[in-house]
Amino acid sequence: MGSKKGSGADQEDSGGLSWADQWGNHDDADNAAFKGQEGAAANSGNKKFSVYEKKMKAAASTGLEKAKSAASVGAQKMKAGTTTGIRWIKDQYQKRSSK
Repeated sequence: MGSKKGSGADQEDSGGLSWADQWGNHDDADNAAFKGQEGAAANSGNKKFSVYEKKMKAAASTGLEKAKSAASVGAQKMKAGTTTGIRWIKDQYQKRSSK
């Protein structure tokens, strides 16, 4: 019961093919035909796609710049808070040790 090796259910579902046979990279005629269709579809709307692509890149770079600046500000705040915290701890230690 717990052994997965040789289970017939997996092979029955896949028609007796292994995982590599089902999902492997084959350069057969079907894949070549699909790649040709894919390229033709991309070329037919090339102008629209390039304009859309430029807009998306601009939006992504704007978002990236915002993320970078937010991360930078956050890091600066964290550094300042850590410095303040360490100074407070040192002050508390000095107050206690001088009594």
